[in-house]
Amino acid sequence: MSPDLLTVATALGPYAAVVVSPGPNFALISRLSISGAHPAAIGATFGLAIAATLYAGLTMAGLALVLTRIGWLASLIQIAGGCYLIYLGITAWLGSQHSATLRERGAPIGTLRGLRMGLIVNLSNPKGIAFFIGLYAVAVPPDTALWAKLAILAGGFALEILWYGFVIGLLTSRPARAAYERFGLWIERAIGTVLAAFGLRLISEKL
Repeated sequence: MSPDLLTVATALGPYAAVVVSPGPNFALISRLSISGAHPAAIGATFGLAIAATLYAGLTMAGLALVLTRIGWLASLIQIAGGCYLIYLGITAWLGSQHSATLRERGAPIGTLRGLRMGLIVNLSNPKGIAFFIGLYAVAVPPDTALWAKLAILAGGFALEILWYGFVIGLLTSRPARAAYERFGLWIERAIGTVLAAFGLRLISEKL
């Protein structure tokens, strides 16, 4: 295996492990999927992937490190992200009682709104920058060929799409939908609590 191919494999291995780990991204996709907002879940998946790929590209270009050195900006982004996650959590709690009514009226969350949600959730988490800086500083040498760097970016994007696409397929299956019809109120509230908890954690780290 050539050094550049080894670099691609070394970079994408840890990336895959992080993508499948539970977090606010997973909670967001889970809530949209199991509640029947399939177009929004797809949009959010692409939003998450675009935001992650943007941070990865900035890291490879050396610009992400500059952002982390601007302390007040990083703190502002993290606090704003935490507030947005809390907002999503509260929305899940308040909206859980009305989700069935909205579906009956044919008013699901659209793809573009889901895309925007995915972008905001991932872009407002500075830990994404820290992860890429830490990963690529070790796994991607400065003399790595351009095609290998592009392959890493494309591979990361694909991992995001494939994993969350699998989650969407799983949570929109008949058994999952049956479970939601029966326990939807508590499922929404549980996921909402998780989202709000992640938001509070982000904010508490900067206060």
